[in-house]
Amino acid sequence: MDFDPWDPSFVADPYPAYRELRARGRAVWCEATGQWLVPHHADVSALLRDRRLGRTYLHRFSYEEFGQTPPPAAHEPFHVLNGNGLLDLEDPAHARVRKLVSKAFTPRTVERLAPTVRRMAQDLVAAFVAEGGGDLLTAVAEPLPVAVIAELLGVPEADRGLLRPWSAAICGMFELRPDEDTAARAVAASVEFSSYLHGLIGERRAKPGEDLISALIAAHDEEGRLSEQEMISTCVLLLNAGHEATVNTTVNGWWALFRNPEQLRELRERPAEMLSTAVDELMRYDTPLQMFERWVLDEVSIGDTVLPRGAEVALLFGSANRDPARFERPDELDLLRRDNPHLSFGAGIHYCLGAPLARLELMASFGAFLDPHVPPIRLLREPEWQDGYVIRGLRELLVDC
Repeated sequence: MDFDPWDPSFVADPYPAYRELRARGRAVWCEATGQWLVPHHADVSALLRDRRLGRTYLHRFSYEEFGQTPPPAAHEPFHVLNGNGLLDLEDPAHARVRKLVSKAFTPRTVERLAPTVRRMAQDLVAAFVAEGGGDLLTAVAEPLPVAVIAELLGVPEADRGLLRPWSAAICGMFELRPDEDTAARAVAASVEFSSYLHGLIGERRAKPGEDLISALIAAHDEEGRLSEQEMISTCVLLLNAGHEATVNTTVNGWWALFRNPEQLRELRERPAEMLSTAVDELMRYDTPLQMFERWVLDEVSIGDTVLPRGAEVALLFGSANRDPARFERPDELDLLRRDNPHLSFGAGIHYCLGAPLARLELMASFGAFLDPHVPPIRLLREPEWQDGYVIRGLRELLVDC
């Protein structure tokens, strides 16, 4: 099977193509995407930490100097929003912003949220079971992380329905070659979400609370404070990155469990013992983020292949997480896997800041379904995959109880 991220059959099961890519070499040129594909765990892990590569090049070069065409002026609201978030910043700006955000988004913040997250998950699962089942994606997997982020940011309950559509529209731009309709939706969502957060930040400046926005406003060090745009971009990134990863890990994970009934049976029998390793294994087995793109800022070699400045690199998380050079029996689901250095949260300076929160949400969601007082859920029909490859997940997951 060829690497073809626009082919539905490839998106449904990219793992045979990954095996072929790993056999072909450490860096494989893809004419269709104009990228060097990197499929091996050791290389992906190393390049995530290599400062000769960057999420952006604009901190060092102009578009023209880097041989790139500037995006259309109409797309500017999206690029301003995205470019000021931690995911796309590079040092020294990244180090400054991450340090300040970390002052507000602390382990204690996540710890304090834990009882609320567990209660939210239990309430969603209880309502789902009372209905006799349905679409697990829309009834449980999506509402939980959106509600958690809204609680974290201090978004009033009446406004929370706005968040998911904004996030979905913005995340459309992270796919390969988004079309103009996708860009237009992302720009509109960027403008609306930014305006909303601008108003919320203004309210918190006047009347601080116990929420993350208030903490971001208060965070400062000897180098100053976060700008308003940096705060807005941080809040949007927390929603986009956090909710997409958690939603898709939840539904992809349940689909993997249904296909591995013996593993599911063991998990139901021993949830307290197995849940922690199970969550990491489900993230490894079918990672929600299949590809992470980087630019070559200074010439770098991968094996015998020299990648020049200006080349684009596609780090294939989905392939790295199934690499037999790093994982024993990589294509088998093993919920008790202890040695599991999966790359689903990234690595290096862009390691996911929200990883502890994502783990908390996943533990709460799967744990609520595995409660012995909750009837087991059963798959009603085989699901279909969404069109997106970079952020990869199911259209729906229909189950009954």
